[in-house]
Amino acid sequence: MFKFLKSLFKFILNTIPRPLLIRLSYVGRPIIAFFLKGKRFTDPIDGKSFRLFLPYGYGRQRHNVLSPSTLSLERHRLLWLYLKNETDFFSSPKKVLHFAPEQAFYKRFRKMSHLDYVTTDLESPLADVKADICNLPFENASFDIILCNHVLEHIPDDTKAMQELYRILKPGGFGVFQIPQDLNRKTTFEDNSITDPKERAKLFGQYDHVRVYGRDYFDKLRSIGFTVEEVNYTHQFSEKEIQKYCLAKGEIIPLVRK
Repeated sequence: MFKFLKSLFKFILNTIPRPLLIRLSYVGRPIIAFFLKGKRFTDPIDGKSFRLFLPYGYGRQRHNVLSPSTLSLERHRLLWLYLKNETDFFSSPKKVLHFAPEQAFYKRFRKMSHLDYVTTDLESPLADVKADICNLPFENASFDIILCNHVLEHIPDDTKAMQELYRILKPGGFGVFQIPQDLNRKTTFEDNSITDPKERAKLFGQYDHVRVYGRDYFDKLRSIGFTVEEVNYTHQFSEKEIQKYCLAKGEIIPLVRK
């Protein structure tokens, strides 16, 4: 049964368009979570435990990374733990802008009465405001917190996007701008001459990614005006906890401030 579920989920993830997948997951998620109940892995977002997490990835599948209950990945669980343990996100009134809202967070953040929570994206069915990140319809210094995770790698003019994020963040506010990053690369790699989707997926991780960020990502954010802290938050956890929560050891949270 478990092998069948893993194979089925792999097929679904690789063949169904993401907007439709988001809608379908509301129906299928409780069923999958029920069959995978156990004690080996725990999703810190909802506290539920499972005998295994599901595989996920384009092309090369990563095993035990997708939570059956919240559909969170490693980066989502790490960010949740950071916001909960290291910030006042869950207790203090804030105006929050969330780009391309992840399903693992969306309903939970929406229910938090102390947050003035706004979502935006060009395509996501969860977005309150349909907007181009390079030309945002918000006033200067509008938001206390901006969450923009795994978005910038899709944006051809990421400099303009970063400038817009800086413009709308309040002085004293903070943002988390997670991206797929190769920390072994000194500089970011992009090549617009490569147009074949399969080749782009091979080089950039997904066919719709326009670059692979290197370590220079943090300096680019600094050049826009942000103060940047490169938070290796998995250092706060034991090996046992990293395995329990299915985190990616050494993943960096790019925390920016204005």
